Amino acid sequence: MSVRLDVPVLAGDVVRLEPLTVRHAPDLAEAVEEDRSSYDFTLVPRADEIPDYVAAQLARDGLTPFAQVRLADGKAVGCTGLWDPRGWPDRPGLRAIEIGFTWLAASAQGTGINAEAKLLLLSYAFDVLGVTRVDLKTDARNHRCRRALERLGIPFEGVLRAWSMSWARGEEGKVRDSAMFAVVAGEWPAVEPVLRTRLAAAISRSRAVRKAENDLA
Repeated sequence: MSVRLDVPVLAGDVVRLEPLTVRHAPDLAEAVEEDRSSYDFTLVPRADEIPDYVAAQLARDGLTPFAQVRLADGKAVGCTGLWDPRGWPDRPGLRAIEIGFTWLAASAQGTGINAEAKLLLLSYAFDVLGVTRVDLKTDARNHRCRRALERLGIPFEGVLRAWSMSWARGEEGKVRDSAMFAVVAGEWPAVEPVLRTRLAAAISRSRAVRKAENDLA
């Protein structure tokens, strides 16, 4: 099912998910050149690649891309998207969708933005789109991402061998094993409060760090 969803801006307490446009490019070019040590297995362009990256995301079949805008300063600090929508074989509507193509600037990691973006997208998928399943997957070697998903309460389903194209640099044209995570509709009422608790803790830690930095300044 190839479709771009008409999703409005999704706003939370620390992040606003805006439909990706070229106007986000300058902020994203700055964001990608922060510490890149967490990007080994993720599709994250360099600054000079951002215009082509944005154009490719907007043209990618089946992807509804968003800029992750940090509310503290209004800057776009990463991207994410709703991807691979699957419909019912015998009736209108979506059966399942994936959250993917996600990355964040180093300065935005650990601040609650990732948790809240997942919360906003999962809420929209289940409560508005009415899907029965939301997938999330990552390179099986990306243990940092896998731990983050597990901490958010997203159930791990297993590893599918040679499942996806690799985004690791130097592995163009190769396939990877994918660690599969998913939330199904019946689990969402239990997963949502875990996400909200994780979000609140991350925001509290981030504010404490900022306060300590300001006190030392």
